[in-house]
Amino acid sequence: MSRPQKRHRSHSDTVINTRQALLEAVLELISRDKSFDAISLREVTREVGITPGAFYRHFPDMNTLGLELVTTSFSTLRAMLITVRANPIPEELIIRRSVETFVTYVRAHRRQFQFIARESFGGVACIREAINDEFKQLEIELAHDLRRLVTHDNWSESDLRMLANLMIRSMIQIVNQQLMARPRGEDDDELIALAEKQLRLIALGANSWQSNQNKALNDDTSKAGKP
Repeated sequence: MSRPQKRHRSHSDTVINTRQALLEAVLELISRDKSFDAISLREVTREVGITPGAFYRHFPDMNTLGLELVTTSFSTLRAMLITVRANPIPEELIIRRSVETFVTYVRAHRRQFQFIARESFGGVACIREAINDEFKQLEIELAHDLRRLVTHDNWSESDLRMLANLMIRSMIQIVNQQLMARPRGEDDDELIALAEKQLRLIALGANSWQSNQNKALNDDTSKAGKP
């Protein structure tokens, strides 16, 4: 009987695997309570087991690696949210399903969420700006969904995005404060219910708002400031 031939990894497989290992190494170091700007290239390569010189075969610098982490982290979350939107959802379940999806994402990609939450206020400007740009894209997508929740038809696009921003930031805060401190799966239903309630309160207040009121408020403020 002939022996099965051993499959050899191609050079491209090795490059992809090492590149992914570098990304994972940064996430691992961040999970040890380090900020991205405090992580050195040597620490990352030591974690992977390659020389610092080999790093440059995959990334020109640490910031480029960080930017790729931003892209991959958000693409995973966006793909999950797109899947939710692909199925018709009753209006009363939009918030619930979105919260469940976000909690599922954080549980499955804990270190990516830690990276996003920490570095959105971090010291590396290009990464902070990239995260902010990704949040803006999520705001645009959520604002489209929110048109189904608000009772008034005269909401401006900018006000819908402001509401979307408020809901996204609120969700991140509550998950970061409560979910990250809990063991996997412990009281997730309780957390989902709490987050859903908080977002519903925001949506309830939003239904008392009209964009033309905002215009009138701005006009009154402008007049009050004139001598």
